[in-house]
Amino acid sequence: MAALTITRERGGWWHAYVCPAHGVELDHGDLIGDPFPSTGAACRYGCRMDTEAVRGARTVLAHQAAAQRLRHLACGGSAERSEALRLLLEYAELYASLPSKHPGAASWMLHGRLFHQALTEAIWAVAVSHAARTLAAHRGMRTELGTLLPFLRSLGNCAGEAHAELRHKGESRSNYTAWLAAAEMCCRSAALAIEGVEPDTVELADHYGLFEHMRTAVHEDGWEWEGSTYYHLFVLHAYLLALRGSRPERLPGDIAGVLGAMTVALAGIATPAGTLPALHDGPYRREAQSAEICEVAALADQLFAGAPLSAVASAAARDVATELPADLPGWFSGPSLPARALRRSFSDTGYAVFRSAGVHALLDAGPHGGGHGHLDKLSLYLYADDGTAWQPDPGQVPYAHRTYRTYYAGTKAHPTFRVDDSEQAPCDAVLDGDTGRCVGAYDGVSAMRQVVTGSPYLLDILVLEADDERLLTAQLRPGTDLDVVAQGPGRSHTVWGEGGSGTAVMTGQHVSRPPAEFTVVAHPGPADDPARTCRGVDWSTTGRRAVFASVYQSAEATPPVRRVSLSERTVHIDLADGTVATHSIGR
Repeated sequence: MAALTITRERGGWWHAYVCPAHGVELDHGDLIGDPFPSTGAACRYGCRMDTEAVRGARTVLAHQAAAQRLRHLACGGSAERSEALRLLLEYAELYASLPSKHPGAASWMLHGRLFHQALTEAIWAVAVSHAARTLAAHRGMRTELGTLLPFLRSLGNCAGEAHAELRHKGESRSNYTAWLAAAEMCCRSAALAIEGVEPDTVELADHYGLFEHMRTAVHEDGWEWEGSTYYHLFVLHAYLLALRGSRPERLPGDIAGVLGAMTVALAGIATPAGTLPALHDGPYRREAQSAEICEVAALADQLFAGAPLSAVASAAARDVATELPADLPGWFSGPSLPARALRRSFSDTGYAVFRSAGVHALLDAGPHGGGHGHLDKLSLYLYADDGTAWQPDPGQVPYAHRTYRTYYAGTKAHPTFRVDDSEQAPCDAVLDGDTGRCVGAYDGVSAMRQVVTGSPYLLDILVLEADDERLLTAQLRPGTDLDVVAQGPGRSHTVWGEGGSGTAVMTGQHVSRPPAEFTVVAHPGPADDPARTCRGVDWSTTGRRAVFASVYQSAEATPPVRRVSLSERTVHIDLADGTVATHSIGR
């Protein structure tokens, strides 16, 4: 593995590695062994891209891949360890020759030195410092490793300067802050190990502000404050990597509580097969994210007894071609902590999980979610127990694709409600048990969504009320095939997925009051492939009040639902065994 050329291009971050025509990430190839393709980086549809931003983004990805490779080499035999040391020394020489701040960084960025962004540099520094710390366990290498001490101090200082800048700006909850504190900690831990001193990572976490971040950036319900699956994982990853060597019983009680709550938050929203909904900003599916999920799960399952994320790790592993870092075994020193009880409702973040008749549903009825929130209040996401994404959160494309990024953050991409064909305003909703309520998405409009379980079906009731006549729309946004059969005014039957194609099948019975038009519309599929077109539904009526009721069942559930009807305040459900169930609308 040769030393890599630093990137000076503006936009040198992985989000720029995207096809502008199709919105998909470009093929990486062998990031370490292959040069940038002479014909340009390829997308899955045959496009070729060769721009400064794309070249810069690939260089960033290559540096990160190189740092992970160093972690593997440091765990190898004598020859591999020698190679790791050689490459670390080469990086140290390169780093010392660079200006203190990257000259190509945009004015708004927290500057790195090797990278434009201090965040990118911090992520890289954490991996590099772990390679150095692993090598330091071999006493015969410590003399040569001593040459790395100025390099490690410089990396830590760069992260510290950016950390101080963020705190000065009042952004102590930022996910950047977690990684910058982790980089400071990991660089200091590696330096101590090289000097022959066992790092006290609990003390370092307190000193460098990692514990402070945990106490301010994580809700009591365990979710990272923005409520994004991706950034929740991202921050938890930083915490766990920084705490290498810690004795779990020495963690302060509230800190152990935060880590435990963050872990069960992921387990709580996952399907039984381990699929994680891509809530708010973050990739719908990306190999690098799946690799991160596997590493987070491996570390969390060491810290807490009972392997709470084993199913999540198994699901992610299906999308990963690379091995987990070789340094993970024995990450924590001492017995695991008791796992926290699994929970399905998260009042601070506004997520509630419902399971009924083979349907795994998630209602989004919480705060907007900061800079990574979407215009998606009262969305209802539907998955099968095996992970089939009948109606998923569609995720987000790489940020450099502005058009698709806007779409996937918008209302039309989500299974939520819309008024007058316009976007929701950024707003908060409130979760009240099985019901979400929202009054801020549109002026003069209140919305209520209730999910009812405990029967051989899952019932979804959406009520929209307006001060005057408006176009009121409920949206269905499948991630699978959808067949629609109209059954008269305001009534339709749907079939989701195809059993023969390996996806589970769900049926839906839909009825509205007053009768609303059930219109099939084309929409981009989930954000891993925006060029894919899916069939969705806009279910619309004009008026001051509308009730939309949907009853969902796995195709295997019994007895099947035969008919759904509405009266003024009640949903009536006729089952094939002759029974009739009734459910009140609202409270």
